[in-house]
Amino acid sequence: MPIVTIKMIEGRTDEQKRALVEEVTQAVSKTVDAPVENVSIIIEEMSKNHYAKGGVRYSDQ
Repeated sequence: MPIVTIKMIEGRTDEQKRALVEEVTQAVSKTVDAPVENVSIIIEEMSKNHYAKGGVRYSDQ
């Protein structure tokens, strides 16, 4: 039972997240030969002030 966690900054639409889940599920199913109904996807959204790169928070850019 594959479990995939996707971490990303908040702001995507429900349609974008739905498409992401569908595409990732298909890719994982095909790659590891698992039935799509056994593939679980977890989306973890972060606010821009909870993520930094190069010492600068995304909310400060």
